[in-house]
Amino acid sequence: MTTIVWFKRDLRVCDHPALARAAALGDVLPLYVFEPDYWTEPDVSGRQFDFVTESVASLGAGLARLGVPLVVRAGEMVDVLSSLHAVQGFDRIVSHEETGSAWTYARDRAVAGWCAANGVVWEELAQSGVVRRLNGRDGWAKQRNAFLRLPQVDVPKRLHGPSLPSDDIPQLVAQDSCVARQRGGREMALSLLGSFLTERGQTYRKDMSSPVTGETSCSRLSPYLAFGCLSGREASQATAARQREVKGTREGWGGSLKSFQARLAWRDHFMQKLEDEPALEHRCLHSAYQGLRNDDAARRAAWESGETGLPFVDACMRYVAATGWLNFRMRSMVMAVASYHLWLDWRHTGLHLARQFTDFEPGIHWPQTQMQSGTTGMNTVRIYNPVKQGKDQDPTGVFTRRWCPELAAVPDEHLQEPWRWEGSDTLLGRAYPAPIVDVTEAARTARERVWAVRRGSAFRDEAQRVVHKHASRKDPQGHFVDDRAPRRRTASKDTRQMGFDF
Repeated sequence: MTTIVWFKRDLRVCDHPALARAAALGDVLPLYVFEPDYWTEPDVSGRQFDFVTESVASLGAGLARLGVPLVVRAGEMVDVLSSLHAVQGFDRIVSHEETGSAWTYARDRAVAGWCAANGVVWEELAQSGVVRRLNGRDGWAKQRNAFLRLPQVDVPKRLHGPSLPSDDIPQLVAQDSCVARQRGGREMALSLLGSFLTERGQTYRKDMSSPVTGETSCSRLSPYLAFGCLSGREASQATAARQREVKGTREGWGGSLKSFQARLAWRDHFMQKLEDEPALEHRCLHSAYQGLRNDDAARRAAWESGETGLPFVDACMRYVAATGWLNFRMRSMVMAVASYHLWLDWRHTGLHLARQFTDFEPGIHWPQTQMQSGTTGMNTVRIYNPVKQGKDQDPTGVFTRRWCPELAAVPDEHLQEPWRWEGSDTLLGRAYPAPIVDVTEAARTARERVWAVRRGSAFRDEAQRVVHKHASRKDPQGHFVDDRAPRRRTASKDTRQMGFDF
């Protein structure tokens, strides 16, 4: 009988346990399904659809070289399986475990029901350090690190299976004008990995915080990891090999590669949170924060369009709209400004950013969105000052002026707070909006509101349960460890940043 390999967020043939498992069983039918209902979800966008389409094409080319075509279909997953079952008998489906949205979780439950009703075995295999049915975080790091150290799974030498026609791919989501979007596919992933490990990544640790330098010095691998063009194990092991090569040198590589490995570990750490608690996509991790914020439509529209009157925030929002990417610190800042200064509900602003990011990964995005909004109950409340961030991360104003050209005439000393400039009367409210909030006052009010919720034993009791289930276990140097001793855990610098854009 034939085994279906169901490709989801694993669009590659290398280090692919599900493909290797199916090949060992006999004939293989590789399948990717464009699901129309998924592409109507509020967290997806045209930039993601185009990236996936390109990556599916790359996957198809890789499978063709192995001897079988990728079957591409469009439709509801259960309907596609029923149709295939009628024309091509199969008794097994093999796929990777997916930590996705509520929609994909419901879809998987429907597929499991279909398999049970039709006598089809569905095997789900791990492809990352995320662990299914975890009872708590004690011991998780050891399991994750053991998985990352395992040898990569060999690509099958040759595949055999039926040759079935594919559907034409419909345009299932409105196209957007993300002119500088990264292109999908395995080839792009390998090129970026190579250039990062041999050239661009040398100043990664120093340069990743600024959108000016981060655009080049960051690995830019995040969308390829999100959609599985490259496995996390491939990235980690390639980095480890490079670490061995540069060991003992004084060229900056050691610290940068160590930081990159740490971010790969944090990636799995945050995905584990959504795996363990799928509801945090929609509900505050700590229930005391439910209903705390409102949704001011005018403020949200200004934030989304980069028209808040806060120059560095506006520049970042316009940049991500045009590129589909933003460096980690700026992701944190724009989310924190939305949640604290503008007092907007993270569920609405989080959806907007999900659509903006080509590298949207639910398991990273939603836990980080809540962390930057102060709704987890276990993380330090961190309110970014967007004026200070602009001065620190864009000291010459080159980034701000590029994306907010209305501010070209404002001198450097007033660029991040043009309301203090003597010429502001001819600018604000005309060519560029006046700030919609007072930065200092809005931060003070937000801090008081958030900390007020944290008072009382009931809050602390629930917070302890959150810590047991979700908090990292680290030693004083910030390394993941198996920590069974109850002690106060605080967030390291890396845990406070959003998006893990690498």
